[in-house]
Amino acid sequence: MKIFSFIVLLSIASSQAQNIITDEWLTGFEKSNFLRTDNYDVTLNYFQKLDDNSDYAKLFSFGSSPQGRALKYFLVSENQDLIPFISSKKHKPLLMIINGIHSGEIEGKDACMILLREILIEKTKEFYLNNIDIIVVPIFNVDGHERKSKYNRINQNGPEEMGWRTTAQNYNLNRDWMKADSPEMQAMLVLISTWNPDFIIDTHTTDGADYQYSVTYQVERFANIHSETADWLSNKFVPYLESSVTQKGFSIFPYVSLKNWSDGIDSGITDWASSPRLSTGYFALQNRPSLLVETHMIKPYKERVFATKAVFETTFEFIQNNADELLLLNQQADRNSLLNLSNGKKYLPLKFGLSDNFEEVLFKGYDYKKVPSEISGTDKIVYTNSPKEFKVKYYRDVVVTDSIQVPDYYIIPAEWSDLVDRMSIHGIKYLITDFDTTLKVERYRFSNVKLANNSYEGRQRASFELESFEEELSFPAGTYIIPTNQRTIKIIAHLLEPKCNDSFVQWGFLNQIFEQKEYFEEYVMEKIAEEMLRNDVSLKNEFEEKLKSDETFRNNPYERLNFFYKKSPYWDKQLNVYPIMKLTLMN
Repeated sequence: MKIFSFIVLLSIASSQAQNIITDEWLTGFEKSNFLRTDNYDVTLNYFQKLDDNSDYAKLFSFGSSPQGRALKYFLVSENQDLIPFISSKKHKPLLMIINGIHSGEIEGKDACMILLREILIEKTKEFYLNNIDIIVVPIFNVDGHERKSKYNRINQNGPEEMGWRTTAQNYNLNRDWMKADSPEMQAMLVLISTWNPDFIIDTHTTDGADYQYSVTYQVERFANIHSETADWLSNKFVPYLESSVTQKGFSIFPYVSLKNWSDGIDSGITDWASSPRLSTGYFALQNRPSLLVETHMIKPYKERVFATKAVFETTFEFIQNNADELLLLNQQADRNSLLNLSNGKKYLPLKFGLSDNFEEVLFKGYDYKKVPSEISGTDKIVYTNSPKEFKVKYYRDVVVTDSIQVPDYYIIPAEWSDLVDRMSIHGIKYLITDFDTTLKVERYRFSNVKLANNSYEGRQRASFELESFEEELSFPAGTYIIPTNQRTIKIIAHLLEPKCNDSFVQWGFLNQIFEQKEYFEEYVMEKIAEEMLRNDVSLKNEFEEKLKSDETFRNNPYERLNFFYKKSPYWDKQLNVYPIMKLTLMN
């Protein structure tokens, strides 16, 4: 009788526990037979309920969107008094998951809700908290998340309604990591510089070719990241990731691009070093390993969510087992960046390309054919449902194509304080002089400046050629000094070095320096030019030689006068001169 009663009690308790999970804790994704995703309010209510029912979790705000929605992050830790601290003081790695940077690509949010429930409520995976702390951003692009439609992503198979790629102000947040124009990104960068996470996961859904893999991934493992971190990711993390996710039932492959899209998979596949305007490229400059998750757009939404969850679990397991090593690796990366780039003056890689080297790999795709298209007027690729393993050329020999030596200091005049404000969001520290001084500095002068015909991410980008020169200048009190001897040294250089593709000047923050503001009247310039010719024999010879050798110049009356204007004392000596200066102290 006692045994029977005990069994009955166990059965009742089990049933009650199951009801709790079934009725109260199922997500909208699960309740809809894995076809839908919850809206913003329901999602945040779920995370608040996790907060209310766990001693290990807390939901915080870290900003607000242009449409007034709160940006939230969810902190999970066994340490109830956990506060931000610098990396060298950490006892556990802090892992950060960013979901919905493109809110139509929202598998990560639903995967996190289920996994956090298993950790905090069911407690079947509470052991993950033994060696890691976690920050989850449920939805980054909150306004885009609420611009829901069945027609937001033409290439994507579900959920039934999905959010929009960009924010309410039409910013693509995954192009905004460096320039930080959007209020969402500004809030995110403050959050990151406050907590300084040790490993970051950014979740997405692909566009692109059709293939068999449920999920693809990317890690930075080239010269844009600390070499030991690259080795650790390539030789230790990646093999574990691929093996474990496969064992969990999901096929996985690196996130690649086709070498030639019009020729299909037979043209080969390529890897690359990510630009710092993208999440993984940005965190590489921050000396932190990160993981880009890209589920396959055409796979069912259920498969994509659980594949993402498998990647989360695998990453948690790996970091659990390598926690101390990860902390040490990040400390070494920060320290060695300063030793090599600041103290040792080694070159910082800025730009990358692919060599012609390749290896042959097996790629699990679908058979396809090319047929003429009456609509586009060219051949179109038609994928079949027949799985096929392709032996393809894999181009992944990423080489450095440009680099610089980082100075000891960058000097920014007070009138450009808005740039300093933007840099501080990245956690960059600066000084302000309190006395006048004179220094010999290195400067840049631009030529052949071209502004883009169309805006890109709200900015008119600039391209140019440049030359450096030295100049002795007086700097008044109130001038900004940016020491490069800080852990953000790579971010500093990429923002302030003009040749960097994500520098302030290439993003169009300083386009006004390319604008000529004073001009001559031709009848006035004629008199001055005549006087200059009379008084300067070498100038006269240069002018006559240019007339002989340059027919375009010879036939352009304005440019003939402008030749003298540019050489006169009236010419604006600051036109096309970079207002940010570099100072390197003598060793």
